[in-house]
Amino acid sequence: MSQVFHLSHIDLDGYGCQYLTDKYFNKINSYNANYGPEVTSRIKEIIYDIKKSKLFYPNQDILILITDLNLTPKESSWLDKEAKELGVNLQLLDHHATGQTSADRYSWYHLDSSKSATLITYNWLQNQYEFDIENKLLDIVKTINAIDIWLSDDKFFELGKVCLGMISGSREINKIVFPNNDREYKLFLIDSIKFVISEKDSNILLDDKLHSIKKEFFIDKKNDTKDNLVASYITDLLGKDKDRFKIFYKNYKGVLGYNIGSSSIIGNKFLIDNPDYDFYMDISSRGSFSLRSNDKLDVSLMAQEIGNGGGHPNASGGKIDGFKNSFIYEKVKDIVVEHIQSKSK
Repeated sequence: MSQVFHLSHIDLDGYGCQYLTDKYFNKINSYNANYGPEVTSRIKEIIYDIKKSKLFYPNQDILILITDLNLTPKESSWLDKEAKELGVNLQLLDHHATGQTSADRYSWYHLDSSKSATLITYNWLQNQYEFDIENKLLDIVKTINAIDIWLSDDKFFELGKVCLGMISGSREINKIVFPNNDREYKLFLIDSIKFVISEKDSNILLDDKLHSIKKEFFIDKKNDTKDNLVASYITDLLGKDKDRFKIFYKNYKGVLGYNIGSSSIIGNKFLIDNPDYDFYMDISSRGSFSLRSNDKLDVSLMAQEIGNGGGHPNASGGKIDGFKNSFIYEKVKDIVVEHIQSKSK
């Protein structure tokens, strides 16, 4: 079976495609992107990852699969060239009419505006691999299809509306910092639909249960408030990969988050669980940042020095002027590290 590199959109339909491929392919690397420059960024990331993979497995069969995203003619041309040079297969499954120019030119570009990308992906898996799933999971496909192409008379439409909000409102895990965990969370939520889909008023039932379903994903050893459960989960992720997030301010050691949020809860918990660290920093896409400490560093002075900010010794904030947003965490970290070094000499 092929090693699959699957790029999909960040809405219900996009994750619906990955919900299906995750159930079929054993060897799959998944990625997600919103429209615009993030698509190009993720495709380049996939090409880079394939080149790394080929160093160890030069003869492996590779498929680049793109779902629920349309490519511009320029992106399609570049990807087609890269795929040929690498000797890998391409398949794009989409339903957005704006991709018609590329669809007319490339045989690997499948466009069908009459269906959701999830249904297109299901049909493709059936035709290519004789993939089949139980009725409840097929009903999930029908639910996503009903809401994504707005079949308001479909029996699954109202349930689809709840599912649409369920995914768009699930921001507990930052998709740029923790992409695999965020995707796992979204697929867990989609899978939970099967427990209500056969019930009367399934849309209301899912809406009522949604808070508990989300908590279920984050519960480890014992129940708690959702905020505390999420804080523990994020803290564990930060702690397991501390070197990736590690930064320094003078002789003080800290970690850098990006659009993680809830700095008071997550920052304080991380510092308690990791006493060898002196501060926690979380920066937003606009350059504003939050700082937390646990009596080891006066972060109000740090905030003043690096971002014209201030606050309290253990809780402060500021802003990095001219900060450039990125879809890649490592680039964000490089910008912040360089800024801190330039301001704290």
